Amino acid sequence: MVQWTQVDREMAMQSENVLTTLNKHGYKAYWVGGCVRDELLERVVDDMDITTSASPEQVMELFDDCIPTGLQHGTVTVRSGGYYFEVTTFRTESEYQDNRRPAAVQFVQDIKEDLQRRDFTMNALSMDVTGTIVDPFGGQADIKEERVRCVGSAMERFGEDALRMLRCVRFASVFDFKIAHNTWKGLVRQKFLLQHIAMERVRTEMVKMMSGPHPLRGLELLYRSDSLAHIKAPVSSTRFNKMLLSNLEQLSGQHVLLRWSLILIAGGYSKDEADVLLRQWTFSNEHRSRITGVLQVEQLIHTSIQEPKDTVSLRTDWIVTVLACGVQAADDWLRIQSTLPAGWRNQSEQAEIQVVLVQELAGEWSQSIPVHDLKELDITGEQVLQMVQRKGGPWLGQLMKHLLRETAIGTIANQHEALSAEVKRVVQDDQT
Repeated sequence: MVQWTQVDREMAMQSENVLTTLNKHGYKAYWVGGCVRDELLERVVDDMDITTSASPEQVMELFDDCIPTGLQHGTVTVRSGGYYFEVTTFRTESEYQDNRRPAAVQFVQDIKEDLQRRDFTMNALSMDVTGTIVDPFGGQADIKEERVRCVGSAMERFGEDALRMLRCVRFASVFDFKIAHNTWKGLVRQKFLLQHIAMERVRTEMVKMMSGPHPLRGLELLYRSDSLAHIKAPVSSTRFNKMLLSNLEQLSGQHVLLRWSLILIAGGYSKDEADVLLRQWTFSNEHRSRITGVLQVEQLIHTSIQEPKDTVSLRTDWIVTVLACGVQAADDWLRIQSTLPAGWRNQSEQAEIQVVLVQELAGEWSQSIPVHDLKELDITGEQVLQMVQRKGGPWLGQLMKHLLRETAIGTIANQHEALSAEVKRVVQDDQT
């Protein structure tokens, strides 16, 4: 048994069972691609792909528990011991359509022919059950030299699937590798082909890069190549203030959405403009809301500090901001402030003093907020209607928001009697 060091022991054993079964029936079988690469890089292996000389039909005859995931491309998913393994027949590909996918595949019997179709040498590696690595294109040497290099001609590989250019940048970023000269040259020359790639695929690569340990490395490569100016929802690298991103990596990968917020701040995006872009980039509603929430807080704070205010007024504005944007957005905004250089807003000295004061006291102010939502008030809209004997309408919503604001600030206690008194006062004032 191969002594995997980066793989769950049970997963390794079950995947070896699949290889052994194929071997016993006269077929060649190998672990291939990312699992071999990551084992050599001493990175955690999450899945183990297998390639074999057996046809998809032959694979399905050998294993009872399998799913015909992509028979046209030779892929069958085999389930063994609760683990799922993609088993793909050795193949070559021809005539790629729209610089994205092959028009046809042909099954072959030589593992080297299969490896030749792959994108980068580090991914064109396979290993059999004895631990023997098949490496016809120097992938192990490139891993040792910390280099991303295309298999064969970079112009051909990127022409076959333009997404490989973003994968190239992502690998260089995540692994902190350099890009081989000819591979980089091919990327720069072929970047216009990125216009053919669906934004969902672009976003997937970018999210993986931004979640990694060296996102600034990837952003610098994207800046130098200007690749993102050629995607379906283009972004010009010239609009970003790179100085504002210098501390981006202080936000750990688990805070990847805050990294996106910081990037958009560095690009000078408003909340609405960012929302449009993130929709085009196919971000989920949840992630888009989280990312743009920070920009909304920034806009409200920027407006708040333009006029001289005392601490009480700044606290009121902060609490109103928290109510408008949510606790999460306010907390995210505060977390990001520590990564930004002092004075980056290029505003007056008075405004800068005030924003620093907000940053220092906002945590304490947030803790002092007794209510955040209308549902937390000790009075309901129905009770208000009964009290004043009026029909509902826009006025009721405005009144309830007023009660929430004053209670959050602390002007009114969140007690039914106090809230009722405020309702009566407001209604009486409206009638006079």
